[in-house]
Amino acid sequence: MPDDPATPSDLEPAAGPGPTAGSDEIHDELPADLDVTGFVGPYTFPDNGRRRTQGLIHLGVATVLVALWAAFADGGVLVNDGYLVVAGFLAAAAAYSFATARRLQVRELDALAAAAREVGFPIGHASAQMAWRGFLSVPTWRVLVYSADDPPTKRGLVVVDGTTGEVLGSAVEDNPEDWSEIEP
Repeated sequence: MPDDPATPSDLEPAAGPGPTAGSDEIHDELPADLDVTGFVGPYTFPDNGRRRTQGLIHLGVATVLVALWAAFADGGVLVNDGYLVVAGFLAAAAAYSFATARRLQVRELDALAAAAREVGFPIGHASAQMAWRGFLSVPTWRVLVYSADDPPTKRGLVVVDGTTGEVLGSAVEDNPEDWSEIEP
């Protein structure tokens, strides 16, 4: 191997993400799996029923801790009453996970249909947002709707229960937004 110093071409980074050789610009780019511009298809909202898995894990660890305490607790330092305290907290977390694991039965199109029946006017633009209400995290749709005329003369907000499809509340008003400066 020669002992000559490194040449500038030896110091250039290898090809790949980041700046290219001779480029003064640095570009930041999202990984392909996080880039939403290439996503095609309907978005599926996550289901609260997945909380049962979390509850099972908490319950399993709590059971192991109680079993270890029962088998090895002899007043020593490694296995002591702290195992029971932690097992109690994990059992409480598991109970809460099971109590809040309500399945999402009403999809956004069903919530939009319920909102259309509630407001009483033909809907143009609409937006549905998933939210959770109460201590038990009941899935709830908030649907914002505008009338189908151009420009919209009415707007409404409808709250729909995500488990039963029941309309929990609604508000409809004349659209106060001024659209006169926007050309159709």
